Amino acid sequence: MSTDRRAGWWRAGAVCAALAAAAGPGAAQPLSAIDWLSQSVAVPPPPPAPREPGVTGSAAPEPIAVSPLDGPVADAAGLLAPQVTGLPAALWGPGRTEDIVTALSRDRPDLLPGARALFQTLLLAEAQPPADSGGTGRLLLARVDALLAMGALETAAALIAASGPPGPDLFRRAFDIALLTGAEDAACADLSRNAGLAPTFPARIFCLARQGDWNAAALTLRTAEALSAITPSDEVLLARFLDPALAEEGPPLPLPDRPSPLVWRLHEAVGEPLPTTGLPLAFAHADLRATAGWKAQLEAAERLARMGALAPNALLALYTERRPAASGGVWDRVAAVQALDAALAAADPAAVARALPPLVAAAETAELEVPLASLFADRLATLDLVGQAGRLALRLALLAPGHPPPARAPQDATEAFLLGLARGDVAGLAPPDSLA
Repeated sequence: MSTDRRAGWWRAGAVCAALAAAAGPGAAQPLSAIDWLSQSVAVPPPPPAPREPGVTGSAAPEPIAVSPLDGPVADAAGLLAPQVTGLPAALWGPGRTEDIVTALSRDRPDLLPGARALFQTLLLAEAQPPADSGGTGRLLLARVDALLAMGALETAAALIAASGPPGPDLFRRAFDIALLTGAEDAACADLSRNAGLAPTFPARIFCLARQGDWNAAALTLRTAEALSAITPSDEVLLARFLDPALAEEGPPLPLPDRPSPLVWRLHEAVGEPLPTTGLPLAFAHADLRATAGWKAQLEAAERLARMGALAPNALLALYTERRPAASGGVWDRVAAVQALDAALAAADPAAVARALPPLVAAAETAELEVPLASLFADRLATLDLVGQAGRLALRLALLAPGHPPPARAPQDATEAFLLGLARGDVAGLAPPDSLA
């Protein structure tokens, strides 16, 4: 077996082991942790829950697993080929779809950045589906949901598109992605063109209004009220959405406990926007739109970048958009990034040495060391920095994903050990502490 293939199998095994360890013994959670999705289209009922392990209702043998031999298989869809990921094409091995889906669906908010990046690679990998998948697409759905839980909306949308024309379950997710990223008009157009999708009354009313057919939207709302087909809270919210006078005269709406993207979007439309800070990470994308203020955009971008759901360059673009409006909190990070960016642009080592400590301190406060290291490591490597600045530049270089270990002499035993660790060779190096 080649070295690359052995490495691919090792990485696949490491990820699967990490998923099992994160789950904990005996942990049981629903197949989808995404309980905030909009009821935008009618979805079929979920399949019945499987029997518990070791419990059988008869002595008959288990059903034979079958898979289609021709046509695209949804569970095999991916954005990264095995040649790119280094993971084997038979990634899931003999695993059962039920077990894999359950493992992928568990919440894991505390993964380190490197483990999170590897997990996302696993979710995006092209791979042969499990033998018992049966072409149901349940594994694809679990992968999309895991990306949504991580806030990776653009990546989830790309995976949905790569799988072919979406059914109700996938379209429901694509619809909510569009609501949170400001592409709701395109999603409504897709909904009206696809006769195989049955929109629910709230989604139908919202889309009719977005398309300018307010009379049809009002008629649909009255029909839904007569049929008792929507909840009282949705009825009040949609009525205010269609009638600005009601929105201006009525008392403030009660805050929903777990708003869906559609409910969130309707609250924004009636002039009672809901803050995204306490909502699932995916909602932070809504604050990246041009309609949000700069501070809200910065805070949302930091939340997403911290979880690896926003490209570091997008974060830098927001940090350098204009001068900080105040001091403290996010404004200190804006000032620190701008100071280091200007010093690097001037290729001034003294200015870089002054700007680097405040930046690293600000990054640590917000847990943004990895995205900021990705932004500045290459540029810092072009300068000959010594002392504290040299130590901080080395640390950023070691944190930056894909950045080669700096070709520099270590300044102390700690640096010697860290450089050896990054190069994969710690022979003869004394660890500076118990953790090392």
